Order: sequence, then structure tokens, then C-alpha cells
Amino acid sequence: MSDYQYTKDWFAWAPKVWGQLITHLPGRKTFLEIGSFEGRSTVWTVENMMEDGGEIYCIDTWEGSEEHVKGELDGAEDRFHQNISVLRTKFPNRAVVSFKSTSVKALAGLLTHNKQFDFIYIDGSHVAKDVLTDACMAWPLLKKNGLMVFDDYLWKPQGFETMQRPKIAVDAFVNMFEDELIVTHVGYQLIVRKTK
Repeated sequence: MSDYQYTKDWFAWAPKVWGQLITHLPGRKTFLEIGSFEGRSTVWTVENMMEDGGEIYCIDTWEGSEEHVKGELDGAEDRFHQNISVLRTKFPNRAVVSFKSTSVKALAGLLTHNKQFDFIYIDGSHVAKDVLTDACMAWPLLKKNGLMVFDDYLWKPQGFETMQRPKIAVDAFVNMFEDELIVTHVGYQLIVRKTK
């Protein structure tokens, strides 16, 4: 029985894809996650992708956005911290650093400190302009040969227009940075490798 507490499983299918990424990372020490919710992807990353001595930076406001139904995020921040507390007892040599912040503010701070990451997961706001902003700000933080994963690339719920979904932003990013990346996976998530 797991000691972790989750109310949603929006990550269940991802490990099959992410498990294949591990050997392609430039290192297994530095991870960045934009959008953490209850920490399910954080926990999986620390348990399966990270080596001892590694760290993951998690950015979330825990305020939700327009696609969340009323009450869906109630207690999510507390569950995140509880899950990370359990994780730390299991993996004391792997660090989790969380920022309760907008991604723009947190990424600006990381850029100022010249942080570099092996792996970046973008799963914050689903609004296209926010996704594009996150991607452009996070790109300088990604090491050469590092991987950037965009979640919800094919997310298309009823009632949400094109600009309220990530796909157009991800496509724009890939087109703008085509000379610096290779697309390595296209499915519900889109994954790119940085080549320069």
C-alpha cells in the first residue's frame, strides 16, 4: 500500500513513455517541473529518473485555472507537501525544491541564477500564451541534449477554443526553435531534445 495521497491520476500513462527517456538524458541530477498539483509526476521522477545527489524544482501556484471544476484543487497543495515528505523519507539523498509562485516569476529567478536542467516538464497553465511563455523562458535553462516534455499536447476538451489549449503554442515553439531541437515523441505529450 502506498503512503502517497492522490485524488487524481492524470499521469498514469506517462511512465511508459518517460521510462524510455531515462537513458537519453544528459544527466540524472537536475529536473524542473512547471505544474505539480499533488506531486504524482514529481514522485515518479524522483523515484525512477533521478540519481542520488539530484534535485527537482517544482513550480505551482496551487490556484488552478479555468479547466478545473470548483473544489478540484482543494487540499492539493497540502497533499503535494505530504507526498514530498513521504518521498524524502524514502530518498533522503534526492532533493525537492518547491516554489509557490507563477511560472514567470520562478523561471525569472532560475534564469538569474543560471540554473541548468537535464529534464524540463511543462504542465502548468493550458492557455496557449502561457505555455509559449513557459517554454521560451525554460529553454535557456535546458542543457544541450536535455529533454523538454510538453503535457496535454492533444488536450481538446469541449468548450475550449484553440487559444485555450497548449497545442498551438507547442507547435509555434517547435517551429521557432527548429534549428535548436529534434522532436523525439509526438502523442498526448510532445517531447523535444535540445541540440544546441
